[in-house]
Amino acid sequence: MKTTAAYNQDFHAWLLHNAALLRERNFTAIDADNIAEELETMGRSEKRELISRLSVLIAHLLKWRHQPVRRSRSWRNTIATQRLDIKELLEDSPSLNHDIEEQLEKAYSKAVLLAELETGIDRKLFPPSSPFSWQELLDEDFLPEA
Repeated sequence: MKTTAAYNQDFHAWLLHNAALLRERNFTAIDADNIAEELETMGRSEKRELISRLSVLIAHLLKWRHQPVRRSRSWRNTIATQRLDIKELLEDSPSLNHDIEEQLEKAYSKAVLLAELETGIDRKLFPPSSPFSWQELLDEDFLPEA
């Protein structure tokens, strides 16, 4: 099997073939360039997942703070679920903690857009940066007051 051709034609077969080659320690036959690219892509995917989960969490905390009369069990469950998933993601990939402030900034920008869309509150009325500390975001008991 020509590994680069398989990469472009049947990704699943390419994965299985290269995994077998690695287990056999047949390093000269592996598709090293595409394996390296896929590993880098996986790393970026983990970072995107963290930012996405943080965005949803922060958007719900903003909604919780700015629309107290609309608070619901669903919002509370979303907040709790995102916190658990973020903690699990960070346990599985602790290196994601290295750029956490930068990721938090990206997540906040997305969260404001989400909160604006879901609440109708103009995004200019939300703080310019996250009003929630990293500790508050992950604190399972923290819910902001209006």
